[in-house]
Amino acid sequence: MALVEVQSVSRNYPRRIGLSQEDRFVVKDVSLTIAAGETLGLVGESGSGKSTLAKMILGLVAPTSGVIRVAGVEVGGNRTQGLRRQMQPVFQDPSAALNPRMKVLEIVTEPLVIHGCEAGAGTSRTALLRAAKELLSSVGLDESALGRYPHEFSGGQKQRINIARALALKPKFVVLDEPVSALDVSVGAQIVNLLRMLQRDHGLTYLFISHSMPLVRYLSTRIAVMEHGRLIEVGESEELCKNPRESYTQKLLAATPELAGNELWGSR
Repeated sequence: MALVEVQSVSRNYPRRIGLSQEDRFVVKDVSLTIAAGETLGLVGESGSGKSTLAKMILGLVAPTSGVIRVAGVEVGGNRTQGLRRQMQPVFQDPSAALNPRMKVLEIVTEPLVIHGCEAGAGTSRTALLRAAKELLSSVGLDESALGRYPHEFSGGQKQRINIARALALKPKFVVLDEPVSALDVSVGAQIVNLLRMLQRDHGLTYLFISHSMPLVRYLSTRIAVMEHGRLIEVGESEELCKNPRESYTQKLLAATPELAGNELWGSR
C-alpha cells in the first residue's frame, strides 16, 4: 500500500532572459510512490531537483502542477495541517537546523507544544520532561543533554537531537535530506545504523536523499534516480545497482567508491 503518492508533479520558476521571460523547470513531470515501511532512496547530482521534490512532498513548496498525497490526503489541500504530525524532515546540516538559543529540552519538545499534543498526561513540564527523556534515549543520548545548548555537542550528537525532534510527533513518514553528508564517515555510519534501527522499531517510512549511490544502496529498499529535474530510473535497490539501465545511473555508480565492508556499517 502506498503511503506517499506523487502524480505528474512539476515545479518551475520564471526567469528573465533579456526582455523575455521563460520558465525554468526544477522538477518536471515526476511520478512515484513510497510504500508504507519502505525506504525510497532518491539520488542525483546537486541541482537535479531532489530537495525541491522533497519540499513539495512535505508541503513546504507548492507544485506548479500535479498532485501529491500522503496517507490518502492531498498535500496543499484543506486537510494539510493534519498531515504535519505524520511527516517530518531531518535536514543536512545539524547545526543550522537547531536553534542556538534553545536548550535541548525545548528543542525536542517544541513540536509537542506547538501541536498541543499529549505528552503522557498532558503538556505539563513533568510530562514534557518525561517525553524528552524517552526521545533522547531512543537516539542514544543521555538525559543529561536536556539542559545543554546545541553548541555544546558534536555534529553527530546534534543530528541525533534533530532525529529525536523529528520523532516527537510519532510520524509515519520521515524525509532524510542528506542527513550524514556533513558528518565524518564513522559518525555518519553510526547515524545510518541508528536510522535503520528506528525504522524497524517505529515502523517508519523513509525518503532518503543523497548523491552517494553506495550509501543509498545500503539503506534503501528501492532507488529513484533524478537528472535535470526528471525521474529517469526507479528500481529495487540491489537490482538497479547491479544492472543500471540508464547511462547516467551508471556514471553515478562509477563516481563513488563502494562502502567499506567492515564493522562501521554492519550487515544489511
